[in-house]
Amino acid sequence: MSLEQSYIIFEVNGGAYGLKCAEVQHIEMLEHVTPVPNTALAVEGVVFSRGRVFPALNLRIRFGAPRKPHTLQTRLIFLKVQERVVGLIVDAAREFHQIPASAIRPVGDSLVGIEGNYVQGMTTVKGRSVLILDVARVLALDEVQIPIEDSLPVATSD
Repeated sequence: MSLEQSYIIFEVNGGAYGLKCAEVQHIEMLEHVTPVPNTALAVEGVVFSRGRVFPALNLRIRFGAPRKPHTLQTRLIFLKVQERVVGLIVDAAREFHQIPASAIRPVGDSLVGIEGNYVQGMTTVKGRSVLILDVARVLALDEVQIPIEDSLPVATSD
């Protein structure tokens, strides 16, 4: 018997990635990002969502891909990690799939030792390779220096 979990499949720079839905708080269209000076390159700024302000991490930059203008398909995936909520900016996100644990293969030795290895495993969904991300490594706070919520600007409703 193989346990299935629900995953959201999203795209960044032409690649398909998956996150466990249990790790995702909510998903929104990207409307506006307010830049914050003196943050890590991958931290694009802060976003206002559901009455709160959250840091927004651009996964394109985090993965070493070139920056790209946001489109109508650009999404924010909000995750809670280490008691903090962070928005991940991705190129597109619109699929949810049940994936059995037995269908997720460990990554090969070729990825071991590469700095910034965020891949937990790999699977195939509808004939397409999907890399399952290790959220803790993607959001390794010492590497991306995500602003602490208390230091973010206070949201006001106008």
